[in-house]
Amino acid sequence: MFRPGSPLPDTGRAAESAADSARVGQPRPLDDTRQPTAAERVRTLVESDASAALCIPGADLDDLGAAAPAARTVTPDGDVLLLVRGDSPTARAAAHAQDDELTAVIEITDVAPVAVPHRIRGRGWIAGWLAPVPAEERPACAMLLAKRHPVGEILGLDEARKNALTSDDTVRPDWLLLRLEVGEACVEDLWGSESVEPDDLAAAHADPLVGHETELLQHLASAHSDQVRGLCTLLGDRMCGVGDRAVPVSLDRFGLRVRFTDEDDHSFDARFDFPEPVSDVVGLRRAMHTLFEAALESE
Repeated sequence: MFRPGSPLPDTGRAAESAADSARVGQPRPLDDTRQPTAAERVRTLVESDASAALCIPGADLDDLGAAAPAARTVTPDGDVLLLVRGDSPTARAAAHAQDDELTAVIEITDVAPVAVPHRIRGRGWIAGWLAPVPAEERPACAMLLAKRHPVGEILGLDEARKNALTSDDTVRPDWLLLRLEVGEACVEDLWGSESVEPDDLAAAHADPLVGHETELLQHLASAHSDQVRGLCTLLGDRMCGVGDRAVPVSLDRFGLRVRFTDEDDHSFDARFDFPEPVSDVVGLRRAMHTLFEAALESE
């Protein structure tokens, strides 16, 4: 059933205790709200532009920038590919480990691309065993990474195509491709906290809007702020005040989350489901149009 708007629990102004809870942390969704699975949320974090840090127990990674992969993606088998500088502590640790198992943890921090209270939307952790990608697998892995991130130039893929370079020459020596064999993963975000099995991560798909979410949220906040705030009419009169601010805080194929903040800086989230899941930006435009029309009819 199309339920265009629903306030998330522990928020709003229906009771004083709800306002108190809105001050202390992120709200959580209704049990029947359509939502991505935990595996899909981790997969989406990996494929997003959210900041990531790589921790290797016992390695000297004092330079935080050196521990941040330049790009990352997930292979069809569920491993995580990481692109790091060849002279980084991460690359040295992987090279020195050779055939030994090198444990590592990727931490991904998801920050809302718009100005909003409680701006950190969530974090994901992926733990496993790290190793350099073998020479014979580098071309395929480099191409997979370049399909999802603009790293073709730094990987030298254009040169490889022009000069028919061998597999050993495909990835420039100042960059190193690493593979993390996933042992476990977990996510703590606006939906809640959950663990993810490696097989589930391998089978999951990233949200189809992951590559567009940042610009879409920023566009909605800057060019359609009145319409976004107008969605409040779908929640009932008691949920919003005259001076409330409304900011779109997250977007996925199932719907839009808006954070409303009153004049006393008390916040609550509301989730606006789309009539059906969208698969691309064209479908999103239709879904947003439906939401805005529903809000106008509710005035």
